[in-house]
Amino acid sequence: MKGKTIVDESSAAKEKASKTYDAAADHFEAAPLAFWSRIGETTVAKIDLASGAEVLDVGCGNGASALPAATAVGPSGRVIGIDLSTRLLDQGRRRAATAGLANIEFRAADMTALDYPDARFDAVISVFSIFFVPDMEGLVGELWRMVRPGGRLAVTTWGPDIFEPAYSHWLDTLKREAPHLHSAFNPWDRITDVESVRQLMRDGGTTEPDVVAEESVQELERPEDWWAIAMGSGLRWAIDQMGPEKADIVRRDNLDWIARQGVDALATNAIYAVARKPSNGDQ
Repeated sequence: MKGKTIVDESSAAKEKASKTYDAAADHFEAAPLAFWSRIGETTVAKIDLASGAEVLDVGCGNGASALPAATAVGPSGRVIGIDLSTRLLDQGRRRAATAGLANIEFRAADMTALDYPDARFDAVISVFSIFFVPDMEGLVGELWRMVRPGGRLAVTTWGPDIFEPAYSHWLDTLKREAPHLHSAFNPWDRITDVESVRQLMRDGGTTEPDVVAEESVQELERPEDWWAIAMGSGLRWAIDQMGPEKADIVRRDNLDWIARQGVDALATNAIYAVARKPSNGDQ
């Protein structure tokens, strides 16, 4: 049967995500944000896509995982990427055209309200999107429902210490300059270790998920690279909300701190979870 709509606790959260990443799109392809593509490509490599496979990528952004998936499945395969950010979807379409990929489609859609039938896809991918809904377990279950027997669900989320050591200083500066925008909690904080992600996958109904944590860093060529990352990530919401004057104070403070500390790399640790749905012939 077709899946039910997952009830989100607040439509405001979706609107915030859409506005944040529409704004962040202007920095998504900047060199300091190479980690988006690197982690997307790693996710796709872990699910060993076959030629001709059909893939759904939820929260696809500008194609960091959808584009390598389209390459992997070849001309006889198909990839559908969905996202709430229309600007990122437009970027994805341009990138696909540049790469000569005609087997990929980018659609504006809500991943909590998809209407695809059961067992529709050979693989479903979620990279840095599962934590945007309060009911993460429910969303895992819905994505799992759409995986064919023998197919795979891949969920990638942030590991510990994301963007450190710069992120802690960012929070300190934000608390001082714009305390109404400061929060020490992020939606992904409850799933930044292997066991939490494994439990999330199990609670969503998946079978024996393979979950691994991998450390990585994004090198900074200059302090300004940190601000490019902030502008091209979820931090963009706070930057836009504080207004240009405060944002400039926070920017200068952060860049001065990066320079004084000699920071030349930030943590971009990720946790990769892959679950394979038993095929009809499995015992």
